[in-house]
Amino acid sequence: MNVTPPAATATPSAPASTPAGRRFSLRARVLTGAVAVAALGAGTFGAVSASASAPASSPSSAPAAVSAATANRNLQQTTHLTVAAATKAAQAVLDAAQKENQRVSVAVVDRDGNTIVSLRGDGAGPQSPESAEKKAYTAVSWNAPTSELVGRLDQAPNLKDIPGTLFLAGGAPVQVKGAPVAAVGVAGAPSGDLDEKFARAGVAALAR
Repeated sequence: MNVTPPAATATPSAPASTPAGRRFSLRARVLTGAVAVAALGAGTFGAVSASASAPASSPSSAPAAVSAATANRNLQQTTHLTVAAATKAAQAVLDAAQKENQRVSVAVVDRDGNTIVSLRGDGAGPQSPESAEKKAYTAVSWNAPTSELVGRLDQAPNLKDIPGTLFLAGGAPVQVKGAPVAAVGVAGAPSGDLDEKFARAGVAALAR
């Protein structure tokens, strides 16, 4: 019995009439389109070129680092009291008050008005710690003793409405070359003049 084998299936070849250059051009266009899509996905702008034999060029390098000169123009240095210095000033206030048999609280704040040290002296009133902090905050904000700032309320009475401030004598700024770097606030004595006298004693202790 003769069995006729099935006819082999041949893969059709490109028509003889299709030029080789035309097939190559189609492949190049496909590759170029793929590279362009990838470039757009990566956020690359500008013209993209590719060939069938060479990969697309890598993206341009990142921008150069910020120069030191530019960085210096964008940065600002500030001076702050150490905790040890602030504690020294606060203790000097309590010592000065004790010599006159006064019971006060003292607060030392930095240039931004943040409290570094707050001490409530023995027997000082419960309202005195908060008042001392507000006086110190006011003194450093305007770079002036609060006894002087009280007079400004005549021309600008709304100043007293600024949150965190207290326009009563008892706050003294700590200055370096005329600029405020901290402040000492005192409250609890019978008068603002005494409070400020003790605050100045704290500032003076920083110079020793």
